[in-house]
Formats: sequence, C-alpha cells, structure tokens
Amino acid sequence: MNLNQITVPSINVEQSISFYKKLGLQLIVEALPRYARFECPEGDTTFSVHKVETLPTTDGIYVYFETQKLEEEVDRLIKAGIKFDHLPKDQNWLWKEARLRDPDGNQIILYFAGDNRKNPPWRINN
Repeated sequence: MNLNQITVPSINVEQSISFYKKLGLQLIVEALPRYARFECPEGDTTFSVHKVETLPTTDGIYVYFETQKLEEEVDRLIKAGIKFDHLPKDQNWLWKEARLRDPDGNQIILYFAGDNRKNPPWRINN
C-alpha cells in the first residue's frame, strides 16, 4: 500500500489554488468551483482541495510537506506574503518545523526530518 493522495476541505477552492501554488505545488486539475489537484515538486504524491459548505470546527487537518531547504522555503514564502504561526524550530521529536495555515485554516507544517522521519531512535523494529 502507498499513500498517494491527500485532500483538504475548502470554502473557496480558487483562493486555495493561489495559496498552494505559492507553496510550490504544480496545479494539474482545475475543476472550479469544487475541486483542484496538485503534484508535489518531489515524489509521486498528489494533493487536492475540495469544496465544502462548512469547515471542520475542531483543529482540522494537519498536512506535512518535507523540504531539505526549510529555511530557504520559509524565507521565500514570507517574501511572497505568506504568514507563519511559527518559524522553523527544532522539535523534541527530532524534526525542524515551521507552521502556517492555508486560507481555510488547515494546518500546514513545512519541515525537515531526514532519516528521523522513518527511523527515529525510538522506532519499533518488527
């Protein structure tokens, strides 16, 4: 099994398209006003946005995008007008993360974990 697609809810798909293009995703399907799909710049994973009438009322969705050039990406996005909840910071789970929200409040985490993403020191070996 392979994870190949993540979809997040949006009230305004057109606004979300603009946001995710700024993040660096490549728009490959535009079915306004209800749906858009993107390719990630690396790997085979796709990411989509789909129109909903109401957004989740809890913490919502968390989406993690990994980049080896975390600080450079954050600087680029700040210059493009993207606001961050927190700038890159080392976490106790051995990842460096920056956090922001998309126009619908979905939580976006840009991070770099390297080998610790799949092989942290506390990994369970079967």
